[in-house]
Amino acid sequence: MDVEVSSMIGLVAGVCTTGSLLPQVWKALRTRTTRDISLVTYILLCVGIFFWCVYGLLIREVPIVLANGVSLIFAVIVLLLKLRHG
Repeated sequence: MDVEVSSMIGLVAGVCTTGSLLPQVWKALRTRTTRDISLVTYILLCVGIFFWCVYGLLIREVPIVLANGVSLIFAVIVLLLKLRHG
């Protein structure tokens, strides 16, 4: 596969997965309620995203590190709000 095409696919994937967390972050920040959010799900999500970041660093793939780094920030925000307000 052409490098340009694979980079575009990776960019779209990163935007979609990172962007998917934004509605939950926004809602949790706005309403200050996280009762319906699964604590275990967000713990596992944060751990998984962290390891994606480590993997990206090990293989020196900046797009993987950046997309997952931003995703980790969003997921940690929700996790912290869950621990604080849940």
